[in-house]
Amino acid sequence: MAASSANETDYQGEAGESTTTGLRINRSKTGVRASTPSDNIPELDDPRLYFNRELSTLQFHIRVLEQALDESHPLLDRLMFLLIFSSNLDEFFEIRVAGLKHRIAFGHEEPSVDGHSPSSVFAEIARLAHEQVERQYHILNNHLIPALADQGIHFLRRTQWTKAQQAWVHEYFDDEIMPVVSPIGLDPSHPFPRLVNKSLNFIVELEGHDAFGRTGGMAIIPAPRSLPRLIRVPDSLGREGCQEYVFLSSMIHAHASKLFPGMTIRGCYQFRLTRNADLSVDTEDVSDLASALKGELLARRYGDGVRLEVANNCPEHLSDFLLAQFRLDRRDLYLVDGPVNLSRLMSMIGDSDRHDLRYTPFTPGLPKVLKSDESLFDIITREDVLLLHPWESFSVIENWLAEAARDPNVLAIKQTLYRTGADSGVVNALVDAARNGKEVTVVIELRARFDEADNIALASRLQEAGANVIYGVMAYKTHAKMLHIVRRESGQIRHYAHMGTGNYHAKTARLYTDYSLMTAREALCEDVHHVFQQLSGMGEPRHTEHILHAPFILHSRLIEMIDREARNAHKGRKSHLIIKCNSLTEPQLIRALYRASQAGVQCDLIIRGTCCLRPGVAGVSENITVRSIVGRFLEHTRVYHFHNAGKPETWCSSADFMERNMFNRVETCFPLLDRRIAKRVRKDLDTYMLDNCQSWQLQSDGHYEKRQPGEGEAAISAQETLLYAYSARA
Repeated sequence: MAASSANETDYQGEAGESTTTGLRINRSKTGVRASTPSDNIPELDDPRLYFNRELSTLQFHIRVLEQALDESHPLLDRLMFLLIFSSNLDEFFEIRVAGLKHRIAFGHEEPSVDGHSPSSVFAEIARLAHEQVERQYHILNNHLIPALADQGIHFLRRTQWTKAQQAWVHEYFDDEIMPVVSPIGLDPSHPFPRLVNKSLNFIVELEGHDAFGRTGGMAIIPAPRSLPRLIRVPDSLGREGCQEYVFLSSMIHAHASKLFPGMTIRGCYQFRLTRNADLSVDTEDVSDLASALKGELLARRYGDGVRLEVANNCPEHLSDFLLAQFRLDRRDLYLVDGPVNLSRLMSMIGDSDRHDLRYTPFTPGLPKVLKSDESLFDIITREDVLLLHPWESFSVIENWLAEAARDPNVLAIKQTLYRTGADSGVVNALVDAARNGKEVTVVIELRARFDEADNIALASRLQEAGANVIYGVMAYKTHAKMLHIVRRESGQIRHYAHMGTGNYHAKTARLYTDYSLMTAREALCEDVHHVFQQLSGMGEPRHTEHILHAPFILHSRLIEMIDREARNAHKGRKSHLIIKCNSLTEPQLIRALYRASQAGVQCDLIIRGTCCLRPGVAGVSENITVRSIVGRFLEHTRVYHFHNAGKPETWCSSADFMERNMFNRVETCFPLLDRRIAKRVRKDLDTYMLDNCQSWQLQSDGHYEKRQPGEGEAAISAQETLLYAYSARA
């Protein structure tokens, strides 16, 4: 089932004519052609040519939810997709919806490039989000839970507990829950508590008198965050060969009366508040970024409310009471048919030993060139090495750093870190290198969203080991993925570099697709050196021979390369470009792609998530296709390929086609100078273009249509194809 866009009703005319927008939609599949001048062709800054960013982002989350219905995925992975949707939606409300509500509250109703005001976008988000949340719980209750039960995995409701299980729950409540729960009665001396962002809570209606003679009213039970939300029933108390689970919320519901002795509970209902979690640090007034962020991290837990989730059996007067406490209206209320904090169910997937219900594990391979006892330095000196994670092992990077940390000939190591994870092999190697007397410089981005606390701790650990830690540039997040190693060889200084499209994070390298380039090419290494000098020192932008870097030249050069394809098309030369990235929102880049399409350039875009470009508009974007690949692995590679009149150029980058990447971050974009490697990446792109199993094609009306194998056509999953191809290569 294709997810529908907010703009789906824009196109309902016949013969490609829009009844509401006046845009003419080209439904032709005849191939590339140059546009002819027409009075009906809109200007390229016409708001009708752009989809709204927030609504497009929500559409991506809906495509993730669709995976929960896709029976080609193993059952527990289908559940995982549903939980990821829940987690994604949390962040969407914490950041994107919170930002909209902030602009609305302060009267900032200026329309964005798509012509929509914050109020109109928020109204459409509320409609879509309510619809999809209801659908999410329908999928959970009517598809996944019954399917899991058929496989012997049960989520037990209170009415399903056996007497033995009731006794076990009773004991568990007394021993594990009662000692740490603090119910809060609401009266003039006990005002409504300040609840932590996304925490599980219960509102309770009471009758009777308490020990102090106070009459019943309402109380709040905050569920301690230290308690698991899902508890496995001992195997001895369950059905043989089954895994049975009880929700913490069910335990609290069953025994809430113990928390209010002598009083009668008229109702107990779970709820959860989502707050604004975007950090705001005034870069002009901060003298110590780390200290400022520590203060903001505390505030994040208690930002303004943006969404209230309540059990769907909660009486209206209680939900209205909660809305009033958080200064929200009924559009912000989400009634749910199940646990209000679904993402906490991920613990069950990790706990389960039902490997038959998960994707078959695989061991990331190694290119043949690395399958020897030879030093990585010697191998990289001879040839560039490109890895594609997760199919090729991230441990190569960790091992290279570990080797550098031990190597007496290594003089210095410089590295950027955006997200890296706990107990990182990369960080361990940097610590060892610093302790071994190497000159270690690490540029840590403290403002990596939701990793700020981890990165502050990481910075302290590296500083204690003797590394030089730099927090980047105050007004620009350092998002580039770079490593620079300086080594003395035969009396000469030799440089090595690694550049990638993804983070130095071993866990996500098993889940995200990313390219990693290791090179000893002098020009590339010199460019990396210059970018590091720019980050650590001061002065005008440093010249780079090959690398394109933001916020300086990346944006303008990308537009130049897109326009070059358009010029070649105008001259009758073959022209083609492929852009693969996570998001496409930057208006000037979108307009450049429109110009290329008008010139007759075939523009194939593989955009995983947010896409503000509208394909298929006659005279504007009829030569543009937009695909989104959603599957087992999170697509994360950023690759830009240009035909360039038969002299193809292929680039990898840390940057998406977004305003923030082009103008507000430090990013790098590097060419694949080894023709063998460039051809291999081009072949990978072709594989994605052929996908007809996990590929969603963006239509002119804004909805995504899932591609299906045609009659007699082979089913092709790009991710599975690459998994087998790289396994064979290894």
